[in-house]
Amino acid sequence: MIDPITAQKIKDAADIVEVVSDYVNLSRRGANYMGLCPFHNERTPSFSVNRRKNFCYCFSCKKGGSPVNFVMEKEGLSYHDALLHLARKYGIEVQERELTDEERAEQSEREAMLVANEWAMLKMCKDIFDTQEGRDIGLSYLYGRGVTEEAVRKFNLGYALDKGSALTSAAKSAGYDINILKSLGLVGTSKEGREYDRFRGRVIFPIINSAGKVIAFGGRDLKGGMAKYINSPESNVYKKSNELYGIYQARADIVREDKCYLVEGYLDVIGMWQSGMRNTVASSGTALTDGQIALIHRFTENITLIYDGDAAGIKASLRGIDMLLNHKMKVKVLLLPDGDDPDSFARKHTSEEFRKYVAEHETDIIRFKAQVLLADIKKDPQKRIEAVNSVVQSIAHIADPVSRDVYIQECASILGIQEDTIAKSVARVRGTLVEKWKQDRIKREFPITSESAQTANPAHPSGNGGNMPAGISENTQPLKPLSKIAYSSPMLPLEKVVIEYCLKYGFLELCTIVNDDNSETSVSVLDFVSEELEADNQSFSVNIFDRIFRLLKDMKEEYAVAYEHFSQKLDESLDRQRKEGIEKIAASDLSVIEIERAEKKLENELESKRAEDLIEFSKDYPGRQLASHEDGEVRHVVTELIRERHQLSHIYMRDNNYVERDEDRLSQLVPRAMTEWKNELLNLRLKELFSRFHEISGKGDTEEESKLMMEMNAIMRLRSQVAKDIGDRILSPRSKTIR
Repeated sequence: MIDPITAQKIKDAADIVEVVSDYVNLSRRGANYMGLCPFHNERTPSFSVNRRKNFCYCFSCKKGGSPVNFVMEKEGLSYHDALLHLARKYGIEVQERELTDEERAEQSEREAMLVANEWAMLKMCKDIFDTQEGRDIGLSYLYGRGVTEEAVRKFNLGYALDKGSALTSAAKSAGYDINILKSLGLVGTSKEGREYDRFRGRVIFPIINSAGKVIAFGGRDLKGGMAKYINSPESNVYKKSNELYGIYQARADIVREDKCYLVEGYLDVIGMWQSGMRNTVASSGTALTDGQIALIHRFTENITLIYDGDAAGIKASLRGIDMLLNHKMKVKVLLLPDGDDPDSFARKHTSEEFRKYVAEHETDIIRFKAQVLLADIKKDPQKRIEAVNSVVQSIAHIADPVSRDVYIQECASILGIQEDTIAKSVARVRGTLVEKWKQDRIKREFPITSESAQTANPAHPSGNGGNMPAGISENTQPLKPLSKIAYSSPMLPLEKVVIEYCLKYGFLELCTIVNDDNSETSVSVLDFVSEELEADNQSFSVNIFDRIFRLLKDMKEEYAVAYEHFSQKLDESLDRQRKEGIEKIAASDLSVIEIERAEKKLENELESKRAEDLIEFSKDYPGRQLASHEDGEVRHVVTELIRERHQLSHIYMRDNNYVERDEDRLSQLVPRAMTEWKNELLNLRLKELFSRFHEISGKGDTEEESKLMMEMNAIMRLRSQVAKDIGDRILSPRSKTIR
């Protein structure tokens, strides 16, 4: 368990831009950062990250949230483990008690797999250095292949002892579930039912995902067996088509170099890393997939495919071209001298020599493809037609029209075909592709994230509306987003407006009340809504809204402390700016009058900035806290509500005219939302009474009819008054925050 103070420390330290940058190459756009969404494959960036709000969101698949929620979504972790993940990233020490057997049994299979893989990697890393067998066999092999100790430790290379069931026995002694190790492919079972170490006697290459999680292993045979390499099977934590060897070690260098080198094998990656080409990953001998391309594209759009210079290498270089271009990648190919692979070539050359060779020999993939296909034609008309069509198909996958035109011109010259003919063919194929993409987009269904909205009887608003569960747990049921459950409660749309105001503006001042002694009392949005609900014995009928409202009310004290701290830091910053500004004005050639004006202008600007920053802090604080809440339902709904504000944030100057913001009109918007909610409650109750009246009408129960008529008349009078209140209510607004 993580204590609340440490949990809050982790949340406060987690910077959304830094967290997301571990997975996505972000580019700044105004106040936000944009990148390719890490939750689905896309070609145009739609993933927005806002540092001030500490919030991210994908406008296509609707995923995102706080740093905690982002890590939970991306890594499939529980709330607890996401906090641990962030604690490790920011070097925050977490003191936890040991899990009981019961608690360990409750861990998800995925979490158990990741823990087991981490343990196995560390054991095999230790065995390669600390055992005689590991040093004599494992290290000797690696050193013989030119792998340095630094690289062995960097890539966590290891050795599985050739003792039948050494790993299995150690795992049992450490308390790990052998069935988990079997599902990970670490332990096998013979026909006789005997358990054995599947990777025994092999050098181990751990496969680590972009978040640093050990998800699989590759094992290299050293005894001349039938299977040179064996790999982990696919599991809940490992999908081979979505992973690349070396991505964890290379991601920072890929971003820094804005380029990725793609090779085939583990040792190719390590060899290039040792030569200084550290932005290298491997597809591990498989054909490149959409998932792998999307993973690279999150860090860069520039990729160079490196292959051996033999016929097999040339053939391999032509695979996957269209997929790469389809992802809007800028692709080049580099063929090494015949007889060399990336590992051997890297060991023969310095980093500078390797980079020089790359610069002189890497070729644009379309041009390369046209030249390769042309060389294979041998005056065969059918092969010539196939070559032209293949090049046309690839050019059609290029999104940029200027680039397409350039390639059309060059390939027409290389292939000896009229430019107009190729252009028409490209346009036809491009049209077919675009139509297919449109249809795929229409049919695409994104996974629905967890959320629930349990409802009480909306016609009886005096009900509790739902209580906070005694113990917080992660939801396991797939639940609908708010937009999908709009009709599960007739009150949901109206209650949603009110809870949005409370979440977004709850700590802003709504109005002032003049007391009997003519003093004024400030009333926040949250206080106003709370008092209105209490006065009418009313509550939120949508359970999750009621829980969020209670959390907001409970947050007032901690908000006041945070506000005071922020205010002090802000004043210190403004004092520094004031001092610097005054010194700059004093050093100018202005007259005394101009200096006074400049100082007054500076003071006004600083006061305005102070007021605006305090308002923004108060607006953001509730969302920042609840978007990282331990309750999954709260976290999800708050993320949705924040997302709507995030998505609909307008520029408030339109055609040079000021457009009034919601926070400037709270004194009208919030009371109106409350009265519209009350009005609908009365309408529902009135419908119930009418229905009941029709049921008993003419059956002789005059006393019941009379009671119903009296209640209906009373409700109609109330409804008239409420409708009048919608237009008549007048409050005295202020633009400041409540502490």
